[in-house]
Amino acid sequence: MRYCRDMHGYGQTPPAAQWPGDARVAVQFVLNYEEGGENCVLHGDAASEAFLSEIVGAAQWPGQRHWNVESIYEYGARAGFWRLHRLFTEKQVPVTVYGVATALQRSPAQVAAMLEAGWEVASHGLKWVEHKDMGPEEERAAIAEAVRLHTLVTGERPCGWYTGRCSVNTVALVTEAGGFDYISDTYADDLPYWYEHGDRHQLIIPYTLDANDMRFATPQGFNSGDQFFSYLKDSFDALYAEGAAGSPKMMSIGLHCRLIGRPGRVMALARFIDYIQSHDKVWIARRIDIAEHWARTHPPKPVAERPSQMPEAEFVERFGSVFEHSPWIAKRAYAGELSPANDTAIGLHAALTFQFRAASEDERLGVLVAHPDLAGKLAQAKRLTASSTEEQASAGLDALTDEERKRFTELNDCYVGKFGFPFIIAVRDHTKTGILAAFETRIENDRAAEFATACGQVERIARLRLAAMLPNEEGERPREQRPAA
Repeated sequence: MRYCRDMHGYGQTPPAAQWPGDARVAVQFVLNYEEGGENCVLHGDAASEAFLSEIVGAAQWPGQRHWNVESIYEYGARAGFWRLHRLFTEKQVPVTVYGVATALQRSPAQVAAMLEAGWEVASHGLKWVEHKDMGPEEERAAIAEAVRLHTLVTGERPCGWYTGRCSVNTVALVTEAGGFDYISDTYADDLPYWYEHGDRHQLIIPYTLDANDMRFATPQGFNSGDQFFSYLKDSFDALYAEGAAGSPKMMSIGLHCRLIGRPGRVMALARFIDYIQSHDKVWIARRIDIAEHWARTHPPKPVAERPSQMPEAEFVERFGSVFEHSPWIAKRAYAGELSPANDTAIGLHAALTFQFRAASEDERLGVLVAHPDLAGKLAQAKRLTASSTEEQASAGLDALTDEERKRFTELNDCYVGKFGFPFIIAVRDHTKTGILAAFETRIENDRAAEFATACGQVERIARLRLAAMLPNEEGERPREQRPAA
């Protein structure tokens, strides 16, 4: 069974963003232009708009115009936009506009001002309506019409896309449509990342709903400009500190003409712009600039041997001997829930170990018995698996003196006679002397304690084997690429 959500992402070690000018953080302002594209019976919609206005908790009015909501949206186009346009242009801040195509068509003066200012105008869909109940064909058609109309209105095809009120199919459908440098219909990270769909790699530049003025219009949100400024400042300070520590990120700020464009709120935005401009090593960019930088600096790197994407036979062949001669563990892991989180050494070890721990005591005993004696007859006859041969050699167990070999044989015989399974230890963690010392100590354990210890060592051996086969985190490659024997 495959779990499609990626709960791992970049993991503990995200890639170095390498922002221009060695910036510690990339800051990006998005102005959502939705006014004139919202639900309205004048637009052929079934009801009035109820989302993101000054009327918190408003409900749609089926078949009726909501005069108050309409006029609030009109304020964004008539007054709020121009207030924000003055602010951004005076402070020389680059902006990305998420423009709803039908809204842009109804605002020619605003579009002209956006283009003259050099702002990026990305697509915010055809209309500012929900996509969640659209079937794939209906949504696909809406995407195509949004691109067509956007191109006619602005003179250029949009390079970026953000639906906002999206469906579960949106990102895949926009990827299939092609032609976009980035999509922003996720909130999953502080850095851009690549999304794979079929044979396509689509850059995702995540957006934000927290550093967003929409929270002026939600029950749990900002009540004053000071709260908005404080939240933005804290977010920036945290990311700036992370960047100073060597892990630069991206900060997105989401804005709406009818919300932040009000006089009682816009000064908080102005103070925040002044605050970040007072810092060095801050890259204020459009989203298209970030997309171009990321594609150039961190191009997609397909991983052909991704465990969660392998056919079962290939998966079992490759990982079936991570637990010595016990392919059933790999088969059960494959039948369980695999996801991108299991594509690293840590993640796949978790999936395999889960099945080992869930097995019966007799099954786990079978795994213990499958392990060879240390420096025993199989080693002398060169009949160990490639992994076991390499592991024993790493501790010098392939080059014992006659006296050492005799001592190992005595201990092996005594240990198996007492416990019914061979002595197991992750030899890569020890020297030959340390192994002998552990042998002599553990042989004094009772069977229950030693069974638990041996199982723990089996898990550790599997972990070390996987570390040689798979990356632990993003960008960390295995020591070598070879199938497990």
